[in-house]
Amino acid sequence: MGNPFLWLLGLPRDRKRWLMVAADFVMLPLALWSAFMLRFAQPFPPAMQSAWWLFLVVPLAGLFVFSRLGLYRAVVRYMGWRAIASVSIGVTILAAAVFVGTLFTEAHTRASIPLIFAAVAFLYVGGSRFVVRAWYQMLTHARGRGAEPVIIFGAGVSGANLAVHLRAGGRFLPIAFVDEDRNLHGSLIDSIPIYGPDRIPELLEAFAVRRVLLAIPSANRRVRRRIVDLLEAYPVHVQTIPNMDEMASGGLSINDLRDIDIGDLLGREPVPAVAELLAGSIRDRVVMISGAGGSIGSELCRKALLQFPKTLILFERNEFGLYTIERELLALGRSRGISTRVVAILGSVSNSRRLKSVLQEFAVQTVYHAAAYKHVPIVEHNVLEGVENNVFATRVFAEAAAECGVERFVLISTDKAVRPTSVMGATKRLAELVLQDLASRQGIKTVFTMVRFGNVLGSSGSVVPLFHQQILDGGPVTVTHPEITRYFMTISEAAALVIQAGTMAVGGEVYVLDMGEPVRIVDLARRMISLHGLRVRDGAHPDGEIGIVFSGLRPGEKLFEELLIGANASGTSHPKILRAEETFLQVSKLESYLRDLQEASSNVDARRAYEVLREAVHDFRPLGETTDWLRGADFGANGVRKPMVVVDNRK
Repeated sequence: MGNPFLWLLGLPRDRKRWLMVAADFVMLPLALWSAFMLRFAQPFPPAMQSAWWLFLVVPLAGLFVFSRLGLYRAVVRYMGWRAIASVSIGVTILAAAVFVGTLFTEAHTRASIPLIFAAVAFLYVGGSRFVVRAWYQMLTHARGRGAEPVIIFGAGVSGANLAVHLRAGGRFLPIAFVDEDRNLHGSLIDSIPIYGPDRIPELLEAFAVRRVLLAIPSANRRVRRRIVDLLEAYPVHVQTIPNMDEMASGGLSINDLRDIDIGDLLGREPVPAVAELLAGSIRDRVVMISGAGGSIGSELCRKALLQFPKTLILFERNEFGLYTIERELLALGRSRGISTRVVAILGSVSNSRRLKSVLQEFAVQTVYHAAAYKHVPIVEHNVLEGVENNVFATRVFAEAAAECGVERFVLISTDKAVRPTSVMGATKRLAELVLQDLASRQGIKTVFTMVRFGNVLGSSGSVVPLFHQQILDGGPVTVTHPEITRYFMTISEAAALVIQAGTMAVGGEVYVLDMGEPVRIVDLARRMISLHGLRVRDGAHPDGEIGIVFSGLRPGEKLFEELLIGANASGTSHPKILRAEETFLQVSKLESYLRDLQEASSNVDARRAYEVLREAVHDFRPLGETTDWLRGADFGANGVRKPMVVVDNRK
């Protein structure tokens, strides 16, 4: 039937008092009956029948006496000698009352009845309380051995399985389930009681719980967002656990807890992928992904592998990143029974000879170009490398793809290319213009397209892992500006939409992903702190654990991002993908700008490169100063290179 103590300890304090009152109201007449039965050696002796009225007087008198002695104000789990004394005094008073009462019954000659009653009543009333106290101490002792008390949110199959694994693991001790289904409240799962969400504060106080584990895998994002909103109000660390398939495969254990999926904080329900669009450019084809070791590139690799390409080529210049994603994909392929050939190739997208060798050797059909420098402040201080990698390497790769007969070439772009205020954004916009030019040329059969989207949750450049680490380090969490907002999308959703957009392309389009509503970064920071079971330290909570510091906008950083340069955008067959109508550069002008940039790069002239970017990307409006750490051969008096600083007034 299950252990009733968990249910008992989880009750609110006032209900526990009434439960003690009810228990005593039953135990006192039971003790009196036991005294008669033991004395006369029969269950219903005649002397007891003549004293029937004592069975009403004793419990009422007992409740009054115990109440006056403060027994119902005592917390059972903290009962000590004072409580024992209260029970002893109360039982003695009642025994005296029984003695007086028996003088008017057939048991008046049996003085032993009050003594037996006193002993049995002390055992029933005091003993019941000490049984609960002993069990609570046993529970506390289990925690002391390393078992942390936790609440499981979700009393379904997943929650029940989770409780079994937690108990077997020994690290966590599930003390309660919480579920929104009222029909389950008051029930038990493997001796663990189920409560409604309104009971969470009482459970936190009763069991000193500081961690809640979500076990609601079937819930959609709207439901999960509502639950996250609910739990955010409490000082608990909200986490999820690996799904049962991952644990069954041996790759993860129940102790591999994960912080709440930040996608749940956005409240956006991802649109299911269109299977035909997802597979159209990948299945049974040779696919090449540049920047395969990066956060976006690696997710594209995972998504592509699950569409059963003939060969998947991972192109990356970071050796460790390439090694890591190759191992992961090989393991994923084995677990899913995928026979795709995975080829890991070291190389730079600026190396035309290397690229052509790979494209020809493997007869590549589809390319996803994710290799780029994306960190705004870093590129702002390294202008020439930003131009080389984001503009010229893209051009080299695209021209090599066209020459080698690649069918589709998809450039991963960014919302920072729209009216850019940074060198990174300007170089990505110029890369888009390069592809638009190639797509418009006669005789080129390769379909070139660009997909533009905003910040990706969990990517290497995202604020989410930064905030997470800062919280673990004890803070403060750094936000650049109290009003800064960003569009966010989960990395999985972004990669899936990129692939689908690439399949829809016919040549030269700029696709824009619907990123939903922008999110204030400071709000995201506050929510992450709350879901770690901590409080923000501010004027309202000066004793909070984590502070938020506003560090100021970084070089090239906007307060607000945009996805469209103009107002012209049309829908597509996918509800989350729009086609942007963007302006082109005349071929002659584009070639002139590229020659000037090449000359500036060859001369290590960051200032000139910056000026050409300003001319080529008409909407480039830098904010503040742009600084490059190199100025060619121009040295200071002490032999140290001085940074090139371009002061640009806000426009």
